[in-house]
Amino acid sequence: MDDVDGDRGPGGTVDVEWPLSRRGDVVPPECAWLRNHRPVARIRTLTGDPAWLVSTHALVSYVLKEDALFSMDPVGAPDAPRLCAAAFPAGLRNSMTHFHSAGLREAVMHALSPPAVARAAEVMRERAHQLIDAFQAEGPPVDLKQHFTDPYTVTTLCTVLGLPDTDWRRMLSCLDITIMTACAPFEGAALNWDKGVARMAAYLQDPHAAQAPGLLGLLARFREQADPVPDETLATALHTLFEAGVASASTALLNTVLLLLLRPEEAQWLRAHPEHLGTAVDELLRYNLSIGDGMSRIATQDTELGGVAIRAGELVVVLVEGANHDPQAFPSPERLDLTRSPNPHMAFGAGRHYCPATHLARTHAAVAFAALLERLPDLRLAVPADLLNWRSRWVKRTPERLPVLW
Repeated sequence: MDDVDGDRGPGGTVDVEWPLSRRGDVVPPECAWLRNHRPVARIRTLTGDPAWLVSTHALVSYVLKEDALFSMDPVGAPDAPRLCAAAFPAGLRNSMTHFHSAGLREAVMHALSPPAVARAAEVMRERAHQLIDAFQAEGPPVDLKQHFTDPYTVTTLCTVLGLPDTDWRRMLSCLDITIMTACAPFEGAALNWDKGVARMAAYLQDPHAAQAPGLLGLLARFREQADPVPDETLATALHTLFEAGVASASTALLNTVLLLLLRPEEAQWLRAHPEHLGTAVDELLRYNLSIGDGMSRIATQDTELGGVAIRAGELVVVLVEGANHDPQAFPSPERLDLTRSPNPHMAFGAGRHYCPATHLARTHAAVAFAALLERLPDLRLAVPADLLNWRSRWVKRTPERLPVLW
């Protein structure tokens, strides 16, 4: 990190090395330095592309809300600068554009609506307690990722999307390689993506799919219209929603559980005050570092950001952990305050691309916390936190395993 201005174009000397630390239980020290010295900083991405990194809450909020100036739409264009190599097939953007133009967004919003999530919550509760029963019977130590957060999250997404929940490991196998971050494309990523889309197509083509609950049934019925939506569009949409939902929800849940394991006094307080579970979930989402690689936007025209000239076509990356630990927005941001309110965190983004699954994400976390706090009052790490192995070259920050005792 350098205090000398030098060439302020994004192609000049970088201000910080990218990506930041993949460890998800310690806020990278670069966050504070960036906010104080380079709120709009120069980085070079894994693909070698120059980019601007934005780290204060005010500027992150501005970028995400000003979609006309900083747009997500051009991010996947073949000639656009990017954070890492494209793992998805070139036709994905056209397929998702067709998805929106066919009027299917309403079906997705219906599947993610509060009434739909409320109906799914009972399934989530049953699954959470089943999983706890199973690993309690096995005895400690167990890997909470394998025995709880991963299978619980797959059940949650399968319930909302209407997918069969018969083999969570098989379901997860279709997203692991695809969302690795690399400097250049590689064959396995595309094959892994195609495998997942093919599975969703098979679900859609089942003779009874139109009677299925959730989004699967809604989309299957679009196949029966006079002007049917192509199977590829529907299958791609289902796989994209499943992949994004599971990756985001499972890593956020695992990291937020870890936050409480490292602060047993906070877990004990929340167990005694379940009425604060809602505000606690938002604070845990604020504090957790699972997003990892930030959110990308492309400047649509020459503009200025934080006193820095940004040119049309340049890549702008918002540093969510920088915004969520900004003392200008959060008093004592280093303190986990389970009653913090208001809590304008950026875990779900902002603006036009604000995550449509926020209610599902909050319910998913709240149900899991309620079950773990009720059933496992002495839940704790089985290894020192420094021995946790954090996955590298993946789009999210996540420990490979989370061994626990109780």
